[in-house]
Amino acid sequence: MTYSQVWDLDVFFEGGSDSASFAAYIKETENKIIELGQLISSWGVTSTQNDREQLASILALYAEARTKITQSSAFISCLEAQNVKDQGAKKWRAEITKLVASVQGAMSALDEKLVSIEAAFFEQLVKEEPFTELQFILQESRRRAQEKLSVEAETLIQQLGIDGYHGWGQLYDSLVATIEIPYEEDGKVQMLSAGQAANKMLHPDREVRKRLFQAWEKAWGEKEELFAHALNHLAGFRLKVYEKRGWGSVLKEPLDTCRMSEETLNSMWQAITDSKDHLVRFLDRKAKLLGVEKLSWYDVDAPLLTAPQKQLSYDEGAEFILKQFALFGEQLTAFAKKAFEDRWIEAEDRPNKRPGGFCTGFPDSQQSRIFMTYSGTLNNVSTLAHELGHAFHSYALRDVHPLNRGYAMNVAETASTFAEMIVSDAAVKEASTKEEKIAMLEDKIQRTIAFFMNIHARFLFETRFYEERKHGMVPASRLNELMQEAQKEAFLGALDEYHPQFWSSKLHFYITSVPFYNFPYTFGYLFSLGIYEKALESGEGFEEKYMALLRDTGCMTVEELAMKHLQEDLTGPEFWERAVQSCVKDIKSFLELTE
Repeated sequence: MTYSQVWDLDVFFEGGSDSASFAAYIKETENKIIELGQLISSWGVTSTQNDREQLASILALYAEARTKITQSSAFISCLEAQNVKDQGAKKWRAEITKLVASVQGAMSALDEKLVSIEAAFFEQLVKEEPFTELQFILQESRRRAQEKLSVEAETLIQQLGIDGYHGWGQLYDSLVATIEIPYEEDGKVQMLSAGQAANKMLHPDREVRKRLFQAWEKAWGEKEELFAHALNHLAGFRLKVYEKRGWGSVLKEPLDTCRMSEETLNSMWQAITDSKDHLVRFLDRKAKLLGVEKLSWYDVDAPLLTAPQKQLSYDEGAEFILKQFALFGEQLTAFAKKAFEDRWIEAEDRPNKRPGGFCTGFPDSQQSRIFMTYSGTLNNVSTLAHELGHAFHSYALRDVHPLNRGYAMNVAETASTFAEMIVSDAAVKEASTKEEKIAMLEDKIQRTIAFFMNIHARFLFETRFYEERKHGMVPASRLNELMQEAQKEAFLGALDEYHPQFWSSKLHFYITSVPFYNFPYTFGYLFSLGIYEKALESGEGFEEKYMALLRDTGCMTVEELAMKHLQEDLTGPEFWERAVQSCVKDIKSFLELTE
């Protein structure tokens, strides 16, 4: 089977950013939002039977409008990613941002209505049909509304945010599109996009990596003042909103968005911190194997030369994934096969693509699309499996009420990391030689380093940056210092050279949809490891239990989710310590093999 490496977007809207059908769809979506706003506005809360009928109509229309906005945004995200120079897509993004703000304004008005319902009547209401299945999100909406400003103020924030908040994130995307990094090969110099350069940073030759890293730092550093401007204004907007709402902690919103407690977050980081001496031993051993005293930043993800770097064609990578998924469950395998065959994946290595990878859902079509740049490494195969896991999560939720599909970012990483673990574990087990097994283990452990150290550095940086930003603008030079300090702390000083420009080159700091786009990754990684260990213990038949857990990810807190499906307490240390130990086990195996 030969699989296409270019996705099919025409099945949604033919013609890309010039699509007439997409323009009509946007207009239809806009009309739904207007109708939604009018319906909410006309609802006079009486705490009587009339409220049941009104709320049911509003929620049905909201579900429809949200589905259409998600579909529209997903389409534009795909256009922007496949070609960063697509000006038409940029224009549509601005239009969709306005629509999102309109919906959020309407929902602020709905939240105010929910707050005005008499408490006793509301508690009875959510226990009756058709609201029973929506009980969690209705209670959550009412609680969150009580913690915010008036509907007029919240609507104004959403409207001002179009240009005063989201605009800064869009500016960042535009700046990234102008980044070019010189790369010399065979005596010829070519200019690489950020995405292409990121792939080349895994070059087996350390001198090549070093030169490329220096060019990378220089390219981002030349525009650091612009990036600092964008980052400061993003943070400034958030902080002013928090101040007006009376929120003292910058972690309140991200924790609430992730439906998790600070106690759970602290328990997770503590379990990781307690294990970091093992990670340092791994980094020291890797340095020795690479022939250097200490690793530099550009060495952390570099391949070991214990065995020739295994290269897999796209088709070979796809078949490997399908083979390993088949050992877990029929539904995951059949789903992944459909994604490959129906061209749900954009993997071609070509210029003008955005760096990184993602999965986005098209709920109106009950499909997903996966974006990445495939260059034949095992890391690429893992990334592909990871994104297929995201898509499978959406598949598991296909029959769930549309308003119960809004799972938070931390549990969003559950299915993706689970799928990635299936593949990376198999790569280690199928290694034919000791040298190859070392290389496979090292590739697997790299993800532990990323989640326990790299992302911890991002969390430390962002937390400290926000505290300093409360007192005024933070210059680029100070951002470099904060970034390097956070990296040194997170890596326990194990590296020789760090990446001070990381704050400017990492998209996650500029995403406006979710604040603190860091710790949820680590949560998802460890949470999925805990689930993976239970899957190994259970053997066949676990897939249904796994899918039941995925179906509940949008309608309960993570603590409730873990207790219901895993019988685990996430606020305590035990679950996290066991999950961390599965990573430590890999490191110990690596150290023994490389003795």
